[in-house]
Amino acid sequence: MRLEGTVYQGDLVINRQTLALVEDSPSFTKRLDRTLLALTKALNVPIPIWLEKNTREFTRFRQTMFFPEQFAETVNFSYLQIKLIEN
Repeated sequence: MRLEGTVYQGDLVINRQTLALVEDSPSFTKRLDRTLLALTKALNVPIPIWLEKNTREFTRFRQTMFFPEQFAETVNFSYLQIKLIEN
């Protein structure tokens, strides 16, 4: 499985990266967390605050979006979308 991160400014894609899920733990949550950290570093964006709505969206649709208010730092983009892609 891979995790794709896309940074948008309005409807324009600013940056997109895809990383394989880190396989260092039997726990899916821990693997997702570690891969998300690596993905934010690759995209050069701050780490977002994961809310309950993100859990619901990710569980249901295998994707979720993070908006500027979900970052502790000021960001210069409209939103960050992550998607789980199965091989």
